[in-house]
Amino acid sequence: MATATARIGTAFYRTEITTGHHTLIADEPASRGGADAGPAPYDLLLSALGACTAITLRLYADRKGWSIETLDVALRLVGSADGNRIERVLTIVGPDAAAQARLAEIAERTPVTLTLKSGIAIHTTLSTTAL
Repeated sequence: MATATARIGTAFYRTEITTGHHTLIADEPASRGGADAGPAPYDLLLSALGACTAITLRLYADRKGWSIETLDVALRLVGSADGNRIERVLTIVGPDAAAQARLAEIAERTPVTLTLKSGIAIHTTLSTTAL
């Protein structure tokens, strides 16, 4: 099961994220009062979706014996009056058109894609001790 801890101190808005044995820095750009020391939260969300997409498609292609030279996943969060949506564009070099079409279908069912599409409950509690 995935876990993460985010900690913010007095430096606007630098946040240290620990997940597993990795440490990441998140921040806001200078235009929003941060120091741009790391990606902003929505950038991290898109990064998670992009990584999951790329890894899942590579695993699937490897199982099928399809040679992929490169696979790029471009993502953009778009807001409108109807709400937010993510636009995802796959650029796949190597397999034929039929395999690329199948990989695009698989992209719609990656674990993070399904989580985002279905929504997820978030239960918040207040701790009485510092982490």
